[in-house]
Amino acid sequence: MATITRLSFDVAGLADFHAITPTIPERPIGERRKYRAIWISDVHLGTRGCNAEMLIDFLDHVDSDTMYLVGDIIDGWAMKKRFYWPATHNDIVWRVLKRAKRGTEIVYIPGNHDEMFRQFTGLDFGGVKIKRQAIHTTADGRRLLVLHGDEFDAITMSHRWLAHLGDAAYEMMMTLNRWLNAVRRWMGLPYWSLSKYAKQKVKNAVSFISKFEEIVAREAGARGVDGVIAGHIHKAEIRPIDGIDYYNDGDWVEGCTALVEHYDGSMEILHWADEMAARESLPESEVRLAAA
Repeated sequence: MATITRLSFDVAGLADFHAITPTIPERPIGERRKYRAIWISDVHLGTRGCNAEMLIDFLDHVDSDTMYLVGDIIDGWAMKKRFYWPATHNDIVWRVLKRAKRGTEIVYIPGNHDEMFRQFTGLDFGGVKIKRQAIHTTADGRRLLVLHGDEFDAITMSHRWLAHLGDAAYEMMMTLNRWLNAVRRWMGLPYWSLSKYAKQKVKNAVSFISKFEEIVAREAGARGVDGVIAGHIHKAEIRPIDGIDYYNDGDWVEGCTALVEHYDGSMEILHWADEMAARESLPESEVRLAAA
């Protein structure tokens, strides 16, 4: 399988990417769970922290009419410092483009880590529409603003050097997270996020997340929409804030979560590590029945 060997991606070449044979074949699942819309963000392809195989499993078990990629799908910051692109990361790109070819509407809203794609806003590559922001109308008629959210992070916008410093500390945390989960796998234990646990315990992190959510919700209210869907902070959430429906789809580095809309307009966060752990605890006969 061809691999990406440089950061300056040939974006026009993405249109033919779906023709490549993936390293991990697409699972022949008879009935995938179908949703009206799916949102994922903060995948950070190009880093060791990306839980690529878990995301591949997710993509092989769910389907939707529309899929939103809400930023930081590819980590340009990390790849400028050290190139890392295993075959599983190609497999994720292949699966996304394959969905577009099958008729799924794919909307890509670049974030701060993949801001190099913002220059292509308004264009369509391989069936993937690149937008700066979007409005999604739910089945029950609510209008939701969809954006990455880095524009509401004062550190990212005003102090880029400080953002990169924090990024280095975060990478160190994710290295510890990988080592810990390697030991847990050896012991037969499910995935557990050290960084997610740490953020829940550190008062400053909790305060930052809460403030970010309130600022994003306030912006949505000012624009006259009913709600907002963001990424950026790696914290999946569904909650009302001052009359605005606030949603965050989380990430695929720490929490491994996605936001989905059911056909009645209701919204749900899928915690995929928990889903995989539950599936792996079933007898093999039940797993085969669930996949039939």
